[in-house]
Amino acid sequence: MGAADSASNLKIKRPRAVSRSPQDWIFNIIVYLLVSIITIITLYPFLNVLAISFNDSVDTVRGGVTIYPRKFTLENYKQIFSYSSLLTGFKISVYRTLAGTLAGLVSGSMVAYTLARTDFQGRKFVSTFLAITMYVSGGLIPGFILIKNLDMINTFAVYILPGLVSAFNIFVIRSFIDGLPFALQESAKIDGANDFTIYWRIILPLCKPALATVALFLAVGQWNSWFDTYLYNGSNDALTTLQYELMKVLQSTTTNANNMRGGNMTELMAQVSPDSVKMAITIVATVPILVVYPFLQKYFVKGMTLGAVKS
Repeated sequence: MGAADSASNLKIKRPRAVSRSPQDWIFNIIVYLLVSIITIITLYPFLNVLAISFNDSVDTVRGGVTIYPRKFTLENYKQIFSYSSLLTGFKISVYRTLAGTLAGLVSGSMVAYTLARTDFQGRKFVSTFLAITMYVSGGLIPGFILIKNLDMINTFAVYILPGLVSAFNIFVIRSFIDGLPFALQESAKIDGANDFTIYWRIILPLCKPALATVALFLAVGQWNSWFDTYLYNGSNDALTTLQYELMKVLQSTTTNANNMRGGNMTELMAQVSPDSVKMAITIVATVPILVVYPFLQKYFVKGMTLGAVKS
């Protein structure tokens, strides 16, 4: 009996289901409703652009396209990829995004590592100087004169060198490095490692979240940039970018629409570049960033919270 009583006492009791009050159900319903509304508001513009890009050009002029194409077609994308300038712009945009992101990461992380060293004599002066550049700039005309005097007009280097060092990105990476134990660097020096070895084999692997965050900033900035192409390489078709070609298409569409204003609807539909083409170009320009973002998302939040809290 004693053994049986002990066995019965050792039986695991299942936890009782927690009953929820009506207030909890109301709260959950409100939360799910708000999240659903926010999701719809967030997704609708993109779905609308996607639907218009797959909609017939003439039918789009009528308006009323929501989140699904009324007359499905692939002619808009065929027309886009028939332009040789857009294909050239797409290639140059990919090149400048890859080169600009890599160069910006290397240069920014090197400066950040230097500023994170407590034994660096000019740490405060350089940090202050970089902080000033975030709020004060020379302006458009001095910048253009500088680029011209450096013989970088009509060159690919104008996409990379002027934005090689970003003060904001340096501070993000430096703040992340400041949060790492300095004993790692001291122990590596005791083992005979030099500064470059510490930077390359210890600091960089530990800074993946911050580097991924900065890489996303750099990639989006390089991919969406078009004004530098307009200023410095506008006359060189071999160095045009996708966003610059998109801007020209939008500008041409607006000009044609203004010139046709006052004409009948038939002429307008036949001669003005439709919105479907513009939306299709927008999708082509946006998809690469959407493809890259999921691979960096797991580092993005951590890099922002840990690398940008300190100043």
